[in-house]
Amino acid sequence: MSETSAEDRIWTVPNLLSFLRLLGVPVFLWLVLGPKEDGWAIGVLAVAGFTDWLDGKIARAFNQTSRLGRLIDPAADKLYVFCTLLALLLREVIPWWLVVLILARELFVGASIPALRKYGYKALQVHFLGKAAMFNLMYAFPLLFLATHPGWYADIARVVGWAFALWGTGLYWWAGVLYVVQVRQLVTAAKKG
Repeated sequence: MSETSAEDRIWTVPNLLSFLRLLGVPVFLWLVLGPKEDGWAIGVLAVAGFTDWLDGKIARAFNQTSRLGRLIDPAADKLYVFCTLLALLLREVIPWWLVVLILARELFVGASIPALRKYGYKALQVHFLGKAAMFNLMYAFPLLFLATHPGWYADIARVVGWAFALWGTGLYWWAGVLYVVQVRQLVTAAKKG
């Protein structure tokens, strides 16, 4: 199999996991905002976080990386984060300022994309800090959700959930700044060349 055809693969295990993660988004929203089946919603989030980690591991271990995978995996991550932010904000689980911080980072990074495209570049490779940030946020949300329920675990979930949320948000911004710096370097080099 040639390198080009390997990059064009669609039906790989990592891509299947990313598609399944995408299918979980409306299910999660319905569980949280409809019948308020929080236990099942937390389960969906946990499975999404695990499959996010697993698809990358499988892609690297079995040489199943693909162009589609590099698009759909971060898209699924962002969709989960935005939908989870929305649902948890509407349920008053997280404060508005956390939502603003995360969305402001998206706007900050998004503002650099037109310059990148103008010089013929496509989306840049996801930095490991961005993956670490997503990992933290995907663990923070179910923990913060658990913290709103009565039980012996609520205080522990609150502390650990906020640790993951703050660390994840910090890493998310750090990865965003690195992304914008990289875009600026590429644009500067393209202007000189």
